[in-house]
Amino acid sequence: MAPAPAGREAPATDLPATDIPGPALPARYYTDPETAAAESRHVFGRSWQLVCHESDLPNPGARLAATVADREVLVVRTEDGGLAAHLNVCRHRGTRLVTAPEPDGKAIRCPYHGWTYRLDGSLVGAPEARQIPCLDKPKLGLFPARVESFLGFVFVNLDLDAVPLATSCAGLAEAVGHYAGADLVPIGRARIHDLAAAEVQQANWKVAVDNYLEGYHVPVAHPGLMRLLDYQGYTCDIEESYALFASPLRDKPSSNWAERLYQRIAAPMPGLGEADRRIWRYAVIYPNTLIDFYPDHVLAWTAIPTAVDRVAVPGAFYTRRGTSLRTRLARRLNIHIGWITNDEDAELVARVQKGLSTPGFEPGPLSRRESAVGWFAGRIRADLDGAVP
Repeated sequence: MAPAPAGREAPATDLPATDIPGPALPARYYTDPETAAAESRHVFGRSWQLVCHESDLPNPGARLAATVADREVLVVRTEDGGLAAHLNVCRHRGTRLVTAPEPDGKAIRCPYHGWTYRLDGSLVGAPEARQIPCLDKPKLGLFPARVESFLGFVFVNLDLDAVPLATSCAGLAEAVGHYAGADLVPIGRARIHDLAAAEVQQANWKVAVDNYLEGYHVPVAHPGLMRLLDYQGYTCDIEESYALFASPLRDKPSSNWAERLYQRIAAPMPGLGEADRRIWRYAVIYPNTLIDFYPDHVLAWTAIPTAVDRVAVPGAFYTRRGTSLRTRLARRLNIHIGWITNDEDAELVARVQKGLSTPGFEPGPLSRRESAVGWFAGRIRADLDGAVP
């Protein structure tokens, strides 16, 4: 694995000249179908993938299906309140077991022939079992996957020997744990696991992640953010498994009415303090989990490739019960501003994808403000080492 810079990165203007970002990925990593296929096995198949929030599984037996590394996983709330994850395929003839979220249930029953499994995935039985030679129920449980709740969000890993997120991202939990948790409640209808309803952007998934990992483009491409945020105060902490960014709000009132009103009324949710009132934080958990931590809400989303040059970005907004009217109004303004930024980013990543397809093009050197892009590129190279030319 390529070494990643650790510790707190100062604002870019203060970085020493010897602190040189790692190189960007070659253009072919964003355009080559063989690389995309290798990523499914060596990146997504061995990493923690965000699939939902704990609130999506409210009761024992609640279950839903989500996409992980070109597979569907079935995530369930077990009878003891824990979590379990299995591949969403019956061991009999390969039928999808769950197609839509279900709020409860005592077992998992295949809709085709009725093979029935406990919530932990073990096979209970099958109709007319005596007519099935060599039915070895202990060996025919659902294929398991690792599952973990982290910051109240549910992650699945197909690698049964994976290091727990609580271990690899312990520093992130310490920094932003007060924003999140199982007690968050969703806002609106969007859900992380709902891939069919997600926005699809015209770019490779890594272009979308690269874009999130740097603020270098903000002064040129996001005039609204530039009016709101103190660009010189933008900081980035890079660790092996995650990057955490922070930017304070400007004191100078914005010339835009919505931004100016947000600056005036920004107020923290229950559980946050005065120190959180005027700062926005963003986190990337490698490889493709992206979480925005605002004073007034949390936005969690993921980047799932649907083609070598297309990425779905399912996500959901969350808040806490007992939020004041002032915070709710600030949240509505913030989400309005966020959609403007999202549309700007969608156009940017489509432009980048088009440019990366230019024959003979290779990226130039990265700015120190893009050091997290270099970190991400190093992780991707390490994961694909030997799998792609």
